[in-house]
Amino acid sequence: MDTITGQLLSFIEKSPTCFHAVATMKEEFLKNGFTELKENEKWSIQQGGQYFVTRNGSSLIAFTIPKEKMKGIRIMASHSDSPCFKIKENPEIEAEGYYIKLNIEKYGGMLCAPWFDRPLSVAGRVIVRDEKTGALRPILINIDRDLLVIPSLAIHMNRDVNDGYKYNVQKDMLPLYGEIASKDSFMKLIAENAGVREEAVLGHDIFLYNRQKGCVWGAAEEFLSSGRLDDLQCAFSSMKGFLEGKKKQYMAVHCVLDNEEVGSGTKQGAASTFLYDTITRAHLAMGYTKEDYLIHLADSFMVSADNAHAVHPNYTDKADPVNRPYLNGGIVVKFNANQKYCTDGISAAVFRDICEKAGVPVQTFVNRSDMAGGSTLGNISNTQVALNTVDIGLPQLAMHSPYETAGVKDTEYLVKAARVLFS
Repeated sequence: MDTITGQLLSFIEKSPTCFHAVATMKEEFLKNGFTELKENEKWSIQQGGQYFVTRNGSSLIAFTIPKEKMKGIRIMASHSDSPCFKIKENPEIEAEGYYIKLNIEKYGGMLCAPWFDRPLSVAGRVIVRDEKTGALRPILINIDRDLLVIPSLAIHMNRDVNDGYKYNVQKDMLPLYGEIASKDSFMKLIAENAGVREEAVLGHDIFLYNRQKGCVWGAAEEFLSSGRLDDLQCAFSSMKGFLEGKKKQYMAVHCVLDNEEVGSGTKQGAASTFLYDTITRAHLAMGYTKEDYLIHLADSFMVSADNAHAVHPNYTDKADPVNRPYLNGGIVVKFNANQKYCTDGISAAVFRDICEKAGVPVQTFVNRSDMAGGSTLGNISNTQVALNTVDIGLPQLAMHSPYETAGVKDTEYLVKAARVLFS
């Protein structure tokens, strides 16, 4: 567990944004002998081959083709994005002729309060014009130092803040960047980090991220805290189990999609054709027909892996009376009668059987019947690739905070289950 936890925290530290998460996974697959495919090129697929393809630099699908005749498909899907703040165009705002703040907007539904008074920086990608060829290309950037803070207002100036406060992102949440001498330097700093002139930067997708490193803590070191556990903990576990699985009879698919936190309705999200395009192109490149694809799909299974709410020790009344997952208690199977989670009796039974074979514990999550819950990527992706799917996750606290908490045992549980799924 110590090894897996260390690997997880290292993976998260290398992945301050969805673009970096995909770049980190891409590096891992290349190291393991996978071939990168391009969506704008013809594909050559061989039996026994292993491949990956990316879209938008923020979604990735890796897959293997069995040496034997294909019986069906096994998929584990997770997402690369996390709630945060995005840097707007023309980002600098002058205050009082003395400070420079940065203009931001919310990405996804985050807890605002934990973003205050902690070291932050920015990372993402810039789109630059190559000075020699004139072609446009993306470059990943990460200002790898403490750069920003969102300072709280002192309690003396807002005596009621502890009685409940509604944060105004445009007013309350703007990060402090520097004194007035730093005016007009932010995009220069970004360009310098990318290794280009400022004039070469024609577009950007840049996000704030929490600089506090992940840690293991607790009386028996049984907990871990980090940014972006939702959902990089599942993405990491899926990748590790996928690489370790035997992948003999089924097409094995490790799928990490972007934009789950804003509804998945993008060209690289769960509602897009990315998964469908990848699986069907692989089939066509292997000489299979559309009917072969549909036959394989009928004997397929997907695990939609997105973290789940553990019972909170200070808010025990917020959990369902009898479905009460805990940190270090095992993988959580998520249920919802209205199909916000797509688990049904069949997919729950299949996944429990997988976990039994893997020797890992299983818990269940259902929202209280008088409380609305969220949704995830399983039911959305099923509109494009329809197959038996179970929604699962690892139990965590403080979901959508910039510093979330989970149990040290649960990552290994999902790695083991993924290994069985892909075997």
